[in-house]
Amino acid sequence: MFKLKPSSLLICGAMALSLSACTGAKNDTSNSTEQTVTASDAKLYVANAEKRIKENSEYVGKALWISQTFITEDSQYIASKANEEYKLMQIDLANGAAKFKDLDLDIDTKRKLDLLRLGLTLPAPASKPELASELAGIESELGAMYGSGQTPDGEKFNLVELSQMLATSDDPQQMLEGWINWRKVSPQMKPKYERLVEIANLGAKDLGFDDVGSMWRSNYDMSPEEFEQEMDRVWLQVKPLYDSLHCHVRAKLNEKYGDDVVPAQGPIPAHMMGNMWAQTWGNLYDAIGPKSNASVDVTKQLKEHNYDAIKMVEQAEGFFTSLGFEPLPESFWEKSMFNQPTDHDAVCHASAWDITPTDYRIKMCIQTTGEEFNVIHHELGHNFYQRAYNLKQPVLYRNSANDGFHEAIGDTVALSITPKYLKEIDLIDEEPDASGDLPFLIRMAMDKVAFLPFGLMVDKWRWQVFSGELSPEQYNDGWWKLREQYQGIVAPVARAATDFDPGSKYHIPANTPYSRYFLAHILQFQFHRELCEIAGETGPLHRCSIYGSKEAGAKLNAMLEMGTSKTWQEALEAMTGSGKMDATAVLDYFKPVQEWLDKQNMHRQCGW
Repeated sequence: MFKLKPSSLLICGAMALSLSACTGAKNDTSNSTEQTVTASDAKLYVANAEKRIKENSEYVGKALWISQTFITEDSQYIASKANEEYKLMQIDLANGAAKFKDLDLDIDTKRKLDLLRLGLTLPAPASKPELASELAGIESELGAMYGSGQTPDGEKFNLVELSQMLATSDDPQQMLEGWINWRKVSPQMKPKYERLVEIANLGAKDLGFDDVGSMWRSNYDMSPEEFEQEMDRVWLQVKPLYDSLHCHVRAKLNEKYGDDVVPAQGPIPAHMMGNMWAQTWGNLYDAIGPKSNASVDVTKQLKEHNYDAIKMVEQAEGFFTSLGFEPLPESFWEKSMFNQPTDHDAVCHASAWDITPTDYRIKMCIQTTGEEFNVIHHELGHNFYQRAYNLKQPVLYRNSANDGFHEAIGDTVALSITPKYLKEIDLIDEEPDASGDLPFLIRMAMDKVAFLPFGLMVDKWRWQVFSGELSPEQYNDGWWKLREQYQGIVAPVARAATDFDPGSKYHIPANTPYSRYFLAHILQFQFHRELCEIAGETGPLHRCSIYGSKEAGAKLNAMLEMGTSKTWQEALEAMTGSGKMDATAVLDYFKPVQEWLDKQNMHRQCGW
């Protein structure tokens, strides 16, 4: 999933900045007298904003890095202060940029002002600083509620343990209990979330948007309405594959547990999918998919070839240098965290960082496993993307073409970790025959294809909340209507208006936009298909690796270097020759799965 990286924080600086300091002109937001602004003022505003961002971004990045890799009370305090100052500057810059939105400006200045205006996830009214403080407090409280796993009456639940139980248990009652228990934590969030929506919508209106949802959808180089239509269009391309997968999974679960647990028709109860949010289904594979021993045990091969953390990262870097990219700087090896510290606490969750245009790092507690080998390639994908645009673009263009591109690039690289690649780097002697392909693809589909409707509906729910289409009394009911509509999943027990099941998913209390994950799950296959064609690969798409192809590397780098200087449609066209997302690449990749599912479902009634 998407990691919060300093590159996505660079619209801020580490110090609160008044608009007058940014522009060199008086911009008192408390003054009701409207001031005349000109195109020259706009250009000066952008230049000064970029200067301040550049001056302060290194401090923010390093404060956050220390707080993640060396957890102490002091490091957390420093990071908290840096974030607080960042938020103030971000609000200031966004509201300052909004003053120029109606001017007739050159394309470059307008784009940079829009990026400043859209840089806030949750805006607050500039004229009421007390609301900005209240909003920050609510965000902190929501995060603490989720992180603590504690109910108001002191009952405490461990999400990791409950998730593991759902992933491994065969007892429907035990799974139901775990599912219910985690949702005891989130009802307390609901009043806070209602207030958050009120304040953030006021801030969005100050910036010229109808509401926060409209603001989020405006961040994709098209109108909010066009973006929503584009998401629906792409979803309909892959829906038949999802429907087939849903049909087979439901039939096998019904066969295993009976009608009283999983009905033969209709939607599937959410607690039976092996995941706390029923967003990925790979944990059900043993009950669903064909048995096979033909796949490569990458973990075993890594250990037999004496791979440790450093050697795994070196090999991942070698993937990129084989494409023609320059090696990462020496500071990457000096400053990254590859292993879990033994003398202090650190956050082990993998992430990629660009502290400055020459300072790149990853943070992981690497284990010698096939899964970690994939993750390392993914994280270095972020680093090489960061370096490509950092070296070519001005500050405000140093990010991915849209927020789905960064994750898509990392996942595109991971798709090339095929038996062909493993043979070329001497991890295996021969590529296995095709007998293991179908089980591999089905297992992948149960994660990547199963995720797509969930990736779509999370923000659809928020858009309805922010627009007022869903009142607070309808929050929970609206959530489950969308889950049934898009996923064919239902709550296993009756839910009340006082429940807040959306809050059981981290990205809701954390206020992290979710459309990026849907986009990434589509784009990675579109990128992979194009790069494989450029690399001259003619076999099945799932067996292709672009390792060693300088032509594919050049094509990839040309897009990466663009950053966000052009629309994402232009970036996509630079890579694929078309500026439209195309989910037929997903269908191409999983064609053997669709053919297999068609046979399995031949006499079944699918749909819900």
